[in-house]
Amino acid sequence: MEVLGEKWTVVVLREVFNGVRRFDDMRVRTGVPRQVLANRLGMLVEQGVLRRVPYREPGARERHEYRLTQKGLDVYPVLITLLEWGNRYLAEPTGPPLEFAHRECGAEVHAEIHCAAGHKIGDVREVVSRPGPGASRR
Repeated sequence: MEVLGEKWTVVVLREVFNGVRRFDDMRVRTGVPRQVLANRLGMLVEQGVLRRVPYREPGARERHEYRLTQKGLDVYPVLITLLEWGNRYLAEPTGPPLEFAHRECGAEVHAEIHCAAGHKIGDVREVVSRPGPGASRR
């Protein structure tokens, strides 16, 4: 949660996943205050979720685009799950404002949970937590 738990961080990631990579474009599309956006982008770069890629418009100074790293791409299922939750419980009666679709066939994309043995988990009550290998005694 230290990396993803702040509201504007999720908004910034949503924009990058949707192809918005430049600071000014993000600021205009989201309304995130300039300093907040700079801080969030800096933190995401520092955490290895985004990487900065230089670019230069003709006659202008060098600037940077923000691209997802593999660590950043691995956040995508989390955003899909959040969107599904929002679409289920918060969408207007006319329907959700955004859906995800499979580029190849056009079908809607949904998140699902399954175990390492391949069993699809339909009821979250079938999942239990247990200490992992990095757990320490309190």
